[in-house]
Formats: sequence, C-alpha cells, structure tokens
Amino acid sequence: MTMAFTLAAEPEDAARETGRLLFAGPVDFVKGVTTMAALPPADRVEVCFAGRSNVGKSSLINALTTRKSLARASNTPGRTQEINFFTLGDSRYLVDLPGYGFAEAPVAIVRKWQELLKSYLAGRQTLRRAFVLIDTRHGVKAVDDEIMGLLDRSAVTFQVVMTKSDKVNLATREANIEQVKQALQKHPAAYPEIIVTSSEKGEGVETLRAVIATLE
Repeated sequence: MTMAFTLAAEPEDAARETGRLLFAGPVDFVKGVTTMAALPPADRVEVCFAGRSNVGKSSLINALTTRKSLARASNTPGRTQEINFFTLGDSRYLVDLPGYGFAEAPVAIVRKWQELLKSYLAGRQTLRRAFVLIDTRHGVKAVDDEIMGLLDRSAVTFQVVMTKSDKVNLATREANIEQVKQALQKHPAAYPEIIVTSSEKGEGVETLRAVIATLE
C-alpha cells in the first residue's frame, strides 16, 4: 500500500503559541551520556534529533531555541559521541544525537556509538518522536536510509525534517522533496508529514516548535 506523504501545514494559532511559549522558556543543557545507565530519569516527553554530519542539526536546534550557541555543547571535544540532553522547561527533553556517517572515525568508536544508539532507541519509553534531518540539497542518502531502518526496527515513530531549504532553487527543492517521499514509502515508522525548514530564513521553525510542544 502506498502511503501519502505530504508537507506539514502551518500550525493553527493555538499550537503556534504553545510552541512559542515552550521554546521561549528555559532551555538548559543537562548532560551528555555514553551509557544507558547514565541517562537522565525518563520522567517527561522526549524528542530526539538525528542527522548526518553537516546536515545543519546544530543550526536548527539553535534556531528553534533562539539561542545562538546552545547546540555547541555537543560539538566540543569529548562530546562528539555522546547523546546530549537538553530540557525544554519542565515538560520536555530535547535530545541531540551525534551526527552519523563516520567516514573518518575509528571502527571501534563507530561500533560503540551504534550500540548505544540502538539501546537508546529501543529502550527509552518516553521517546515520542525522532526527527530525522535530511539536507534539501541532497535528499535521502544510503546512511539516512540506515538510520530510518533502525527506527523502523525499534518501533520509534520518526518524522523527516528537511534542512537548508534556502540553499537550493525551486526545481531542486521540489525534486528532492519528491525523492524523500518515495524513499519513505518503505519505512513503516515514518510519520506522514514532512517539515521543510531553513535555519537562516526561519522557514518551518514555528511548525516544528508546534509539533514538539503538542506531542503527548
């Protein structure tokens, strides 16, 4: 059966305001973890962000929170292979996963990170949604397909967020959105709405805030 994937609509006023208030409130770095035992208490709704290296994940997190350097915590030496937790007020965790696609990383480090990621995705009961970031310039690549397959097997609902929409012309944008829609057909855990964003221009930021704020 073919699933109809669509672009997410602009949020309704109430959802937009709920999202604005959530991200205008306190946003704090909690900790970076490298073992399941070190995870913070699973006491609130949790969302995670996953994406290839250089997909613009830090820029998007900073745009969402209107804090220019918040996501730099995950880019400092020693934290590159950690799962980084941030609080959104008292009601949410925003979880920043390390960029995947370790072309230059030692095999042992890659294996350790993959095992941690699998354990986290399969065992975190409060994880409501994973946001898989796809570069609008390139569409879905093989390494993106791998992470989506892992989310399928972990039974974690994921939603594609396309980044850097301002970096392509309209024809490329539309072609790559269509490529993403086709790639998602084989992933049963994929949420049927795609959010197109630009951290620089602000496109899609309010929509993504509203989605995160209204998850239960």
